[in-house]
Amino acid sequence: MTTLSGKHALVTGGGSGIGAAIAMALAQAGAAVTICGRRREPLEATVALQTGIFAEPADVTDRDAMLRLYKEAETARGPFGIVVANAGGAQSAPAEKVTPQLWSDTLAVNLSGGFFSVQPALAGMRERGFGRIVFVASTAGLRGAAYVAPYVAAKHGVIGLMRALAAETAKHGITVNAVCPGYTETPMLDRAVQRIAATTKRDAAEARAALAAKNPQGRFITPAEVAGAVLWLCAEASAGISGQAIEISGGERW
Repeated sequence: MTTLSGKHALVTGGGSGIGAAIAMALAQAGAAVTICGRRREPLEATVALQTGIFAEPADVTDRDAMLRLYKEAETARGPFGIVVANAGGAQSAPAEKVTPQLWSDTLAVNLSGGFFSVQPALAGMRERGFGRIVFVASTAGLRGAAYVAPYVAAKHGVIGLMRALAAETAKHGITVNAVCPGYTETPMLDRAVQRIAATTKRDAAEARAALAAKNPQGRFITPAEVAGAVLWLCAEASAGISGQAIEISGGERW
């Protein structure tokens, strides 16, 4: 059984979906878990599900806000030994209709936000000789996908960032990896289904079935499955795993 007793973890985007599942898995393994997001109410809903989880509202796109979060959370619960950069989002549009605002907003939350989430932890992890950093990327960070060009670009950037940090920290007891889920049962998936249904004039059930069919197992990934992979990457036993983009998609191939 994986134990993270004595560890303090940060999970961004911890108010729902994959982030909430990761926070619960880490807390159940004994870690103290700080979760952040822009709105307090979803964070408190996650806190209510599992002891050992603490809410600290912050916007990952705001570097100063993340620095304040680090100061407050580490003062309360000790230095972060684990950081899971999960916050993200996507909007759909043909590439020729992507506005500068959509482009910059998508990269801000998915790529810059990931960097701002982990950067403040690096110096302390080096000094202590231990760290586990996990980016929640996407299969869109490994392949192309139509109508989400900013998201695909951002998630490819996340994979590159992960590999750069893995190379920099390899000699300091720090591992840096990414998990790349396929379509996963989350509020983000629900929004995608509604967009597809509205655009194609199909009903929601048909849109869901079309997306599920992209997984050779004929289903959606669950947040718990992603959380299980993250938990493994945070364990002592995963010390030899770094610089990896681990796909969780049932063997999806586009």
